[in-house]
Amino acid sequence: MKTYKYLLILAMLPLLNTAAKAQSAQSKQASDNTLEINRSKIDSLDRLLMKVIGEREKAVREIGIYKAKNHIPPLQAARFQQVLEKGIAAGKEEGLSAEFVTEILNSIHKESLRIEEEIKQKH
Repeated sequence: MKTYKYLLILAMLPLLNTAAKAQSAQSKQASDNTLEINRSKIDSLDRLLMKVIGEREKAVREIGIYKAKNHIPPLQAARFQQVLEKGIAAGKEEGLSAEFVTEILNSIHKESLRIEEEIKQKH
């Protein structure tokens, strides 16, 4: 009887192995889908981020026109400090480091100053 059970188990091993491989393939496919879903989400969020930054720069253009007409220099250090402090606080709520937020806002500010300088040259 023990021999019979042993032979039955041996006979079933290929079936169990096939089932395990199928489950592993399903698990890998789910993993692959998770990766693709999250990459797609990132792509969508990046497009949204660029749209928001573009909208921000439209407001910068309006400010640049106002500053040029009223002979106000593009760089307003105190205002940028306020923007930076607010940004760092908002970033902290999202789990972002102050260094990261500062780097992002410095890059955005650099582009904003470029735009304002360009407008100033035209007026």
